[in-house]
Amino acid sequence: MRPLTFFRALVAAIFAVSVPATAQSLLVAAAKSHAPSRRAAPAAQPVAPSNPPVVLQEPGAPAAPAIAAAAWVLVDTLSGQTLGAANADERRDPASLTKLMTAYVVFAALRAKTISLTQPVNVSERAWRSGGSRMFIEPRKPVTVDELLHGVIVQSGNDASIALAELVGGTEEAFVDRMNQEAVHLSMTGTHFTNATGLPDPQHYSTAADLAKLTVALIHDFPEYYPLYADKEYRYNNITQANRNRLLWTDPYVDGVKTGHTDAAGFCLVASAKRGDRRLVSVVLGGASDSSRAVESQKLLNWGFQAFDTVSLYQSGKPVTTLRVYKGAKPEVTAGFRADRYLTLPKDKADKLELTLESKEPLIAPVLNGQPVGIVKVALEGHPVAEFPLIALEEDPLANLFGRAVDTVRLWFTSHEGK
Repeated sequence: MRPLTFFRALVAAIFAVSVPATAQSLLVAAAKSHAPSRRAAPAAQPVAPSNPPVVLQEPGAPAAPAIAAAAWVLVDTLSGQTLGAANADERRDPASLTKLMTAYVVFAALRAKTISLTQPVNVSERAWRSGGSRMFIEPRKPVTVDELLHGVIVQSGNDASIALAELVGGTEEAFVDRMNQEAVHLSMTGTHFTNATGLPDPQHYSTAADLAKLTVALIHDFPEYYPLYADKEYRYNNITQANRNRLLWTDPYVDGVKTGHTDAAGFCLVASAKRGDRRLVSVVLGGASDSSRAVESQKLLNWGFQAFDTVSLYQSGKPVTTLRVYKGAKPEVTAGFRADRYLTLPKDKADKLELTLESKEPLIAPVLNGQPVGIVKVALEGHPVAEFPLIALEEDPLANLFGRAVDTVRLWFTSHEGK
């Protein structure tokens, strides 16, 4: 290159960047790796994007046992992966599994402090006269939110469900609106509720996959209330009723969750067990009997723990790598994840994982904290099994005028290398 060429290019670059660059939009930041950078209009209020994993089907997964049920699904809550399923998206009558959402909405009201556990609740005649399974609450007899929750969760009381729905929503109908709003929020796309109890209705339906989503959310979002699902019995009004989940007596690792039964639904059970750090959630719909739903659920849980391992890949907030940044106040930023990253694999396959990091290049300031900056691809024995979006763990604002000019020249020469 001729003498002073770099200096002349630098001077030209200074004039070229004399107007401050606009913030890189999140859409551009999420563009395909190695795509040429483009200037885009800045977002009015940039928001750090979420960082969900994209989990694909792992190869060579062990075959699931034969399950005597109309629909079923098994999920590992650490990785979020579905280990096996049959007819998981088929709409079915959820029966009293509906009360999982009833409790979810009540838990949210407790957290928001719009109600309290010790609060007395008026029992309406509608609640008192409800059919099906009951807690045996009565008008003009004191009952608290805490007692009603036990009635819903342990005794599966329709009367308790309606009493809580009327307390939180004003009417059961208004409460059901909240249930459906939460279903949308949780991406339960195959679900619609018409009541808080699970009594049959043509427009009241859910799926095994959706009920698994709801259960995982309930366990994750409300850990302070989840232990209620492990209670084996509850006594109210001098009547003791046992929890209908048989696995609470037969498997010491099982700590929930809920049974359901109507003639249309058959015998249903959502079960959850935790062994070590792993937790599995099984959903069995349309079983032939009370004992059958327990046996089939136990099969699924045993298979999930025995046939698969869940491995920790990355920890939240810990840098995975550092990436070069052009035109930034800092020459590089750390990149990683905002949540722990796990992967569930067939047993004894963890040592065959291959991880590849693809960064977005060139990465140009300003870089937002939480901005997508790459992707980690995971393969097992040569087959892709998962992708995890990589994000910046810190921000890198624009450099001063001189720094931007220097990097403009560097980018120009980098882009022309080999031409």
